[in-house]
Amino acid sequence: MSKIKFLKGLKKMSLAIIFAFVGPFIIHQALQNKNHEFYIYVLILGLSIAGLSIAFGFIGISNLVDSLLNGQKNKTEY
Repeated sequence: MSKIKFLKGLKKMSLAIIFAFVGPFIIHQALQNKNHEFYIYVLILGLSIAGLSIAFGFIGISNLVDSLLNGQKNKTEY
């Protein structure tokens, strides 16, 4: 098990969890204030944070799996 890659994966997953709560909250606040002049900017910020949450989740899971499997490739030959 690669300890450095495992810790990187945990950091990415923790960021993904934080962004998974912050992104929808910002989107909800933007949709409640449709008449405000910064509506579109806050909505774009919330959508980008929600997208980052998904991206960090995939990267974090990938790092965790790679660290646990020691980067071993599938050794089955056909």
